[in-house]
Order: sequence, then C-alpha cells, then structure tokens
Amino acid sequence: MTDTSTQNGIPTPDGETNRVETGYDVGQDNIQGKIGPLVFDVHNPVFMISSLTVVAFVLVTLIFQDQASSVFNWIFNFVTTTFDWFFLAAANIFVIFCIALVFTPLGKVRLGGVDAKPDYGYMSWFAMLFAAGMGIGLMFFGVLEPVYHMQVSNPLGLTGPFTDGNLDEAQMATARANGLAATIFHWALHPWSIYAVVALSLALFTYNKQLPLSLRSAFYPLLGDKVWGWPGHCIDIIAVFATLFGLTTSLGLGAQQASAGMSYVYGIPDTTTTQIIVIACVTAVALISVVRGLDGGVKVLSNINMCFAALLVLFVFIFGPTWQITQDFFIGLGAYAKDVVPLSNPFGRSDDSYRESWTAFYWAWWISWSPFVGMFIARVSRGRTVREFVTCVILIPSLVSVFWMAVFGGTAIDQVFTEGTSSGVYQNVIENYDASIALFAMLGELPFTAIASTLAIILVLVFFITSSDSGSLVIDTITAGGKTEAPTSQRVFWAVTEGVVAIVLLIGGGLTALQAMVNATGIFFTVVLLFLCWATYKGLRSEPKSV
Repeated sequence: MTDTSTQNGIPTPDGETNRVETGYDVGQDNIQGKIGPLVFDVHNPVFMISSLTVVAFVLVTLIFQDQASSVFNWIFNFVTTTFDWFFLAAANIFVIFCIALVFTPLGKVRLGGVDAKPDYGYMSWFAMLFAAGMGIGLMFFGVLEPVYHMQVSNPLGLTGPFTDGNLDEAQMATARANGLAATIFHWALHPWSIYAVVALSLALFTYNKQLPLSLRSAFYPLLGDKVWGWPGHCIDIIAVFATLFGLTTSLGLGAQQASAGMSYVYGIPDTTTTQIIVIACVTAVALISVVRGLDGGVKVLSNINMCFAALLVLFVFIFGPTWQITQDFFIGLGAYAKDVVPLSNPFGRSDDSYRESWTAFYWAWWISWSPFVGMFIARVSRGRTVREFVTCVILIPSLVSVFWMAVFGGTAIDQVFTEGTSSGVYQNVIENYDASIALFAMLGELPFTAIASTLAIILVLVFFITSSDSGSLVIDTITAGGKTEAPTSQRVFWAVTEGVVAIVLLIGGGLTALQAMVNATGIFFTVVLLFLCWATYKGLRSEPKSV
C-alpha cells in the first residue's frame, strides 16, 4: 500500500474508508462470504494461520498424549527458570510507564477525542473490568496463595518455612503479613499495569487515530505501512495465541475448581471426565451470551458476577473473623507497600520456588491475558481521559484484590493458626496441596457450608462463562481484522475452540500443560508489549489534551 490519508497525524491505509463502528475494514485482506447458513468475514492470513495451527495443536496433543505431557513439563520448567528475570523486569517497566502517564501532561488526553463521553457508568465499567480481568483466578487462588506463601514458598526468605504449623505470636504476625504481601504482589499493581498498557494503546489508536481495533494498529508509529503486511499479521497471530492459551488456562482452573467443589459438597466424582463435562456445559451457556453480544451478554453477566461475588465476600466477612479480616486488609496493604520493591527485584534472589514457580508464571499469565483483557477494557472505556483510565484500571481492581485476599486469605490463615494441623485448609494447602479444594476447605469451617459452597461454585461458573464469552469476542475481533461486529458464527467458532483447547490441555497434561502454554506464548508477547509502550507514547504525543 502506497497511498495514504491522514487521521490525527497518523496515516491510514489506502482503501480503508469503509468504517465499521470503531474500526476500518482491512481492505483486500478480508475474505467475506457465506457457506450454507454460515456467514464469515475474516482477515485471511491471521484467521487461517491461527485456526489451522490451533486445529493441528489439538490433533497432535490428542494423538501423542504421553509425549505431549513430557513436552509441556519441559516447556514450563525451561521458561520459568530461564526467563524469570525477563518477566519480572518487563512487568516493572509496565508499572513505571503507567505511573509516568498519570503524572505527565499526556494524562490529559481523552480516549475518543476531546468531546468524547463515556459509554458506561462507573459501576458497570468497574464490574466489567473486574469480571474480565481476574474472576476465576481470585476464586482459585484467594485461599490457596496467602496460606501457601505464609508457610511453604518462603518469598524473600522472610517467612520460614514453618511447615510444621507451630508458630509463636511473633512468627504468626510475620508469617501473616508476608503471606498476604506475597499474594497481593501477584494481584495488584503489576498485573493491572500490564492490562492498562494494552487497553490504552488499543483505545488510543482505535478511537483517536481511527485505526482497526487490533494490536497491529498500535505499532503504526514504529512500523508505518508495514503494519498492514506480514509484520502486522505476525503481531496479531501472536496476540491470538497468547489470548487463547491465557484464557484456556483460566478455563481449566475454573473447571478443576468447580469439579472439586461439586465433589466436596455433593460427592460428585472429581475426575477429568467431570471437568470436561463442566467445560462443555459452560461453553454451551457461553455461546448464548456470545450471540447476545457485549451489552446483552457480557455486561449482564458481569453485573450478575458482581452481585454474587459481593454476597460471597459479605458472607465470609460476617461469619469469618471479622475484626481480624479488617486488620488484615491494612496489614496486607502495608506489608505489600514495604515489600513491593524487593519482590519486584529480578536479580540476586534465592527464593527460587516463589520467584520461578509463582511470579514468573503469573507475569506470563497476565501478559498472555493482556490482549484479551486489554481489548475488552478498550471497548468499554471510550470517553475516559488517560489519567482517569490508568488510575481507575490499576487502583480500583488492585484495592478490590487486596480486600478479597484479606477476606478469603485472612480467614484461611486464621483457621490454620486457630486449629493447626486439623484445619481443612492446612490439610489441603500445606500437607497435601490440593489447590482446587482450598476455597471449599475454608468454607467448610464456616456455618451454612453447603449454601456458601454452592454460591462459590455458581460464581466460578459465571466467571467461567464471562471469560469464555469475552475471550471469543476479542479473538474474533483480532481475526476479523479489527471489526467489532463480525458475523456471529465466527464468535461461536472461537467460543467452541476455547472449550476444546481447554479440554485437550487437561487431557494432555492437566494444570502443568495449561501453565506451559501460557509461559510459551507469554515470552514472545512480552517482547511485543515492550515495544507497544514506546508506540503508545509516540501516539499520545500527537494528541490534543483535554482541559
């Protein structure tokens, strides 16, 4: 492409004048047509390479299950032990970049232009941010992590390890604070800064520069017209793989936890077959939401999520150690503020178990999720200033995460300190490490166990549905060349594909397989995000500032 027109200081590709809502058609690269009842409108290189590679991956994993399991184990160990420093250093850069945007004049830029108004009120906006960003993860790790880091993983060499559970009062106070701080580190500023970087770049280049809603658009300041060729195709393909495997990891975790909860409460066998049935059923429900679209599907389910999550948190807060939970919020926040710098340090540390198996995996997971969450946040954040956007996207969910960990993690820690080795949490986290059952073991020590556990299972499943729904919308947008209103049949295809890949990974290696594919795609996409920061900075400099 040689001829260009100019939009806000950035040229747009020739032939891209047929605009669809927030983006442009991708000219001759899109294939449109109909096969029987199926309508399609796909970006040829991105869709074909992504879909065919996923199909090949599924077939190879199913045919060579034993070999695949060994490969997944090797990938996970190699990436976490070799590139842990890279993940930590990159995440620190994302945090610093976001903080800089808030305190510079670039924070006055409004997404959508100086006269743009927000499409959603604060409550709906926060609900969608929270549900899309971390729902299943908080349910899975909310009890597990604070207890595990308090007594086993020994982050920074500060907490023990106190594997026998016998602690004096001083050790209890130290272990509680450090366990909460080590957990909050994985769920606060760093992950949400990663999301904010991607979301901001997508919103800026879509709403302000009038480019397609796709990762390649953000690289126009660096690549010029090459973003419409193979360099751009490669960026979008990497984004598809990162999104797909980041999402299927969450779906796998959700299926394992829902299955474990049904076994714990109702005696249903917790087997791979049960987990597969859970994924199939949830995917079927997600298809209904996919067909209904963003407002009729994701927005409604996100608000339902918030109600259920609030009920569960309120229940545990009231029937758990209420005063201790209140203290734990401030204890955890203070300990996190004190330890965030040493926990962020990529070099010269001896806490390999925590840094490699936990932090490196988490940063790879968040980075893999970032195209999905970032694009979703971008779609619902038009009209916000950069300062408002970055502040809210980082601080509000971070504070919610701190409170969540104080409620669920603080209650679990209190049960371990009070009941010792007889505690269900101690037996299922420290003694046997049954991660999927940790939440239900904690709820088992509270009144109305069956009701609370059922509510927790429902919440996991609804989070599961919103993640699948949101993810299919995002992947379809990328593979449709940035179109936000691609044919429904394509969104259905990707929703089904996500469920199938999650099932295949569970069969081919369980949790390790899920984590391995997140690490593999995360390492490549981290490089993409580092360049994305520079491209976003250059894009913001050409924008008028809101008063």
